[in-house]
Amino acid sequence: MEPGIEQSGGGVEAHEGCERTSHHSDKMKSNLTTRLNRIEGQIRGIKGMVEKDVYCDDILNQIAAVQSALNGVGRLLLEGHMKSCVIERIQEGDHDVIDELLKTMNKLMK
Repeated sequence: MEPGIEQSGGGVEAHEGCERTSHHSDKMKSNLTTRLNRIEGQIRGIKGMVEKDVYCDDILNQIAAVQSALNGVGRLLLEGHMKSCVIERIQEGDHDVIDELLKTMNKLMK
């Protein structure tokens, strides 16, 4: 998820007036994109399993795998965010970033 974008309910909404962007390396973008493409494929696979009436336990195991994969993407993004964006904003005197980070971490930990 991009900075300045908030997941809320079933949609994605931009923070009003926010023009922040992220600055991931090409290697990080490639890694994240590869992981997300794999997750997207897993989701399509789960949908196919439901359509084919596959045994519920098998579907639930695939859902657990997707959740784990998404958590991995979240951990990578969080680490990069803390090592770059958060540190930069604190150095600039913007301590509101701490509250923003805590709010985001609470959402990730639900």
